[in-house]
Amino acid sequence: MVEIKPATYLAISGQGAPGGEAFTASIGALYGMAFTIKMTRKFAGKQDYAVCKLEGQWASAAEPNFAKLPPAQWLWKLLIRTPDFIKEEDLRQAVVVLLKRGKGEDVKRVRLESLTEGQCVQMLHVGPYEKECETIAVMKTFAEKKQLEFSGKHHEIYLSDPRRVPPERLKTILRHPVRRG
Repeated sequence: MVEIKPATYLAISGQGAPGGEAFTASIGALYGMAFTIKMTRKFAGKQDYAVCKLEGQWASAAEPNFAKLPPAQWLWKLLIRTPDFIKEEDLRQAVVVLLKRGKGEDVKRVRLESLTEGQCVQMLHVGPYEKECETIAVMKTFAEKKQLEFSGKHHEIYLSDPRRVPPERLKTILRHPVRRG
C-alpha cells in the first residue's frame, strides 16, 4: 500500500496497441519536450532537474479491465513526471524550438497535467509486459483482503528500456488506485 500525493506530469494521450505508430510517435514527442524544457532551463541558468522515467496509464471506455479488449481499443496516457516549477510557458517555448528543428506535430499534443492517485496498491513486476496480468492478480487479491477494490486507471512506471533489456528482465512498477469496496 502506498499513498501517492499530487504530482505534475508532461502527458500525451492516445489509443491503440503499445509499440504502434501513434504510441511510438507520442513517446518521441514526450521525451523531446522533456529534454528540450530541461536543457532550455539549464542553459538559461534556471533550476536544473533530472528527467524522470516514462510512465503510462491504461484504460478502456468500454471495459473496466482494458486488457480483456484487443490492444487497438486500449486508451493510454504516457507521462513523464516533472517538477512543479515547470509551467505552460516552458511548454510553449519547447514546442517552438522542436518545430523549428523539424520535429513532428505531436509535440503540440503534450500538456501539463496534475494527477492525484491517493491510496494505491503497488508492486514491482519483473518479466515481459505480457505477463503483467499475473502480478496484477496478486495485487487484486491483496486489495480484496484489505476490503479494497481497484478504482481509477492502471498505472505503470517503466524502470527498464525494452530496447536494451531482454523481456524476462524488464522491471515495471505496477500501481492501481484503490477505494473501500
